[in-house]
Amino acid sequence: MATKVIRDVPPERIRNMGFIAHIDAGKTTVTERVLFLTGITYKVGTVDEGTAVMDWMEQEQERGITITSAAATCYWKDFRINIIDTPGHVDFTAEVERSLRILDGAVVVFESVAGVQPQSETVWRQADRYGVPRICFVNKMDRAGANFPRTMDMIRHRLKANPVAVQIPLGSESEFKGVIDLIDETALVYEKERVHTSSCIPIPEQYKEEFSQYREVMIEKVAETDDALLEKYLNGQTPSKEELKRALRKATISNAIVPVVCGSAAKSWGVDPLADAITEYLPSPLDIPSVQGVEPKTEQPITRETTESAPFSALAFKVMTDPYAGRLVYFRVYSGTAKSGESVYNATKGNTERMGRMLRMMANRREDVEQVFPGEIAATVGLKKTFTGDTLSDLQAPVILEAIRFPEPVISVAVEPRTRTDQDKLTDSMLKLAEEDPTFQIRYDSETGQTIVSGMGELHIEVLVERLKREFNVHVNQGRPRVSYREAVTAPARAEGRFVRQSGGRGQYGHVWLEVEPGESGSGFQFENKIVGGVVPREYVSSVQAGIREALQNGVLAGYPVVDVKVVLVDGSYHDVDSSETAFKIAGSLGFKAAMRLGKPVLLEPVMALEVVCPGESLGDILGDLNGRRARIRNIEGHGDTQVASADVPLSEVFGYATQLRSLTQGRASHTLEFDRYEQMPKELAKEMIKS
Repeated sequence: MATKVIRDVPPERIRNMGFIAHIDAGKTTVTERVLFLTGITYKVGTVDEGTAVMDWMEQEQERGITITSAAATCYWKDFRINIIDTPGHVDFTAEVERSLRILDGAVVVFESVAGVQPQSETVWRQADRYGVPRICFVNKMDRAGANFPRTMDMIRHRLKANPVAVQIPLGSESEFKGVIDLIDETALVYEKERVHTSSCIPIPEQYKEEFSQYREVMIEKVAETDDALLEKYLNGQTPSKEELKRALRKATISNAIVPVVCGSAAKSWGVDPLADAITEYLPSPLDIPSVQGVEPKTEQPITRETTESAPFSALAFKVMTDPYAGRLVYFRVYSGTAKSGESVYNATKGNTERMGRMLRMMANRREDVEQVFPGEIAATVGLKKTFTGDTLSDLQAPVILEAIRFPEPVISVAVEPRTRTDQDKLTDSMLKLAEEDPTFQIRYDSETGQTIVSGMGELHIEVLVERLKREFNVHVNQGRPRVSYREAVTAPARAEGRFVRQSGGRGQYGHVWLEVEPGESGSGFQFENKIVGGVVPREYVSSVQAGIREALQNGVLAGYPVVDVKVVLVDGSYHDVDSSETAFKIAGSLGFKAAMRLGKPVLLEPVMALEVVCPGESLGDILGDLNGRRARIRNIEGHGDTQVASADVPLSEVFGYATQLRSLTQGRASHTLEFDRYEQMPKELAKEMIKS
């Protein structure tokens, strides 16, 4: 194995980017073609045959979907591209979330027939949240129904983006044979028999009018983002190729513009111009602002420059168990350098660990490296107590970087081991899976004696149970999926929490008055201390808050977690001798429960955004079935003979929906489901639920 110590490319020639998209848009196929084009692989892997390098898990190859984000490093024209291929299925949204947190840029892949699909919107919003610059790749231009202008319109209207075509397709559907470059003013025509072989020709006469229209729009939109270019454009001068590319790169990095390219990844057409666009328009680690963090003790803001001389800081974004290397922690270095064998400080947990072997990943293959520089992504063995979202830093200059936010699980299943041998291994195996996947949660229900696992959907749970069997040789039986309901208050209320115990010697005394009020949707738990005059000493306030947090785990209606509530500590009293942290913690818990009962509590259920794509003649049957599932139809639109229905439907009503949809449409319809929000449950159903 090669060992590298010196930096092989300067930071301005590094591109940390990921492919993100709706399921089946072709992310993994695009990645495989890029790896083949750059010489990392010598045989083109395909998803259909289960030979894709990036889908290296057995289950990924069998199911034909990406389950876990895979990393790879390749080189293109003196640039190093660190690629992360992410899943498209909504059940594995955590993989997209953690990848976007550490990437500098992304390529969003759209399917040219369906355009912007539900999961495309989700990943776009995630990229917006982290301010990640993007390029769009309109894939499958050779498919029947491919429509480049409609996909551009959908990006503009559905995603509220500013797409600018830098290429347009040469033909469409069965006539698709290449791409026209609007900046170079040439056409690339591909040969059907030879992969990645193209010839550069002048623009054919029949496409010149379309080319001129698109080029004019591109120049106008790029000029709007650059004062010098705008002045030149308004004076009737044509900007040069270099000026256009420079301005377009600047506008892409600032998220003012999203360049759009196109092709057919399955045929390897349009992949080489896409690789060029990645290096030309997406940012290097030096183009993005220096990372911001806080000093652990004082919480003062700190900026870390992207240089080798700055103190070391890195973010752990993924933990996985490798069958050969053991526990691998993936990390992105933001400043300083990481060296194999050196001690690093986990600022999030407050402990010191030693960096073991460091690896540059190539999907499931690896290359040893001794040093990792700013802007680089690598994996290491040896970090036993580091988890997803933890910050690694220099012991002398600690810093905590912004962690990664993950969505809450929406579905729960009871699992039990089949044999005594399985029972001994179950907890340990599940904890290893939970380390890898923050959206997989485990808890023990003392009332029923069951182990409850929670995840993002039926497929998510199914995949994890299968992994228990294959990777850990643990066999489990699982119960019916259960919905993760929530509880909330709907009206302000005030109540007293009093805990007094006197039993010879020192007693216990804690007394508080709390006010609760409903919070904004998604605001979680907010706590405010309005104590004046020291009626509750300052040292007990955190204990009151801890007691309330504990009480939030089990609401007063049916024992579900409480969300979106603001609690204010307004009054109370204490005893010089008998008051303690424990007494005030219990008083806080009792006070919150009492206030919640007075606050008109309600049960909330998870509502899913559903999109069904079906033949026109099946639409009536599908809508009738959805009405029986308490669905609210949001939109119906037609594309030729195909109808697309969007609806909001409670999660409890869509278990087994895939089977029902197949029988209604003879298997001709497809659907996507993703969690949207929590919503108040109808009173009658809530009563039945509470009874049960």
